[in-house]
Amino acid sequence: MHFSLIPRLRFAVVAAAAASLVLTLSACAPATGPAVPTPPQNAANTLPSAHIHGLSVNGETGQVLLATHEGLYDVSKKPAVKVGPTNDLMGFAPAMDQGVFYASGHPGQGSSLPSPLGLIKTSDGGKTWEQLSRQNESDFHALTTTKSGIVAFDGALRTSTDGKTWKTVAAGFMPAVLAGNPYSDTVLATTQEGVQRSTDGGATWALDKSAPIIQFAAFASAKEAIGAAPDGTVYYSEDAGSTWKQTGKITGEVQAVAATEGTDGNPWIWAATSTGLVVSTDGGTTFRPSDAD
Repeated sequence: MHFSLIPRLRFAVVAAAAASLVLTLSACAPATGPAVPTPPQNAANTLPSAHIHGLSVNGETGQVLLATHEGLYDVSKKPAVKVGPTNDLMGFAPAMDQGVFYASGHPGQGSSLPSPLGLIKTSDGGKTWEQLSRQNESDFHALTTTKSGIVAFDGALRTSTDGKTWKTVAAGFMPAVLAGNPYSDTVLATTQEGVQRSTDGGATWALDKSAPIIQFAAFASAKEAIGAAPDGTVYYSEDAGSTWKQTGKITGEVQAVAATEGTDGNPWIWAATSTGLVVSTDGGTTFRPSDAD
């Protein structure tokens, strides 16, 4: 089972690949699971790419994957190992089963996939990909999985129960990121106006005007959610995004965030930043370098 992924984003126009402090686009975690392995420590903290679009942490195996402009990297290996073909994985989301991921974006050099990728799926951890739907049509910058299926954004908000047929949702907002959990139908969408929240797998949404403005969001479990503001301030929710409390702050420009259940009641949080990969084991109060990269 996968614990969490959150793709890179900053609030911005959908087509923008990078911008200063305006949020860009980009996109799960089981409710229960075994103890999360202790993150290793190392001062060396260089990421394999300058463009991180997604971060996935598997709490059972300790595997840490980065979805980047140049493809997928396993940074649990020393040095980091590139997995599969070169594709610009703008949207990236783990499914419930180990080794299963959904992605979208654009093909890279040497790739045989169409442009844009539409929705693609791997069942072997990213080594090979199959084309599911919307090839040559959709570049899903925001992408996540829920108990009911998939929620994605390519200029329109769409939901799918099987990854092949889609329904368009008249949401009225442009999400920078979609955060979901394969054991729940609650989905969070970060926007310039605030956090949009759905409890029915993305079919209907409500703006939470009391929530903080967050740039990144991730689920550590079906109930525990993590948010990171544009300035790196970290927020924690124990009720799937209904209420939030401030915890700590991530130093450096954040590119992606992931979370897992911890062993002492505090979720563990990973962040890919401009200075490397950092981890918090106290619910986001403090962060330190992780040598998973």
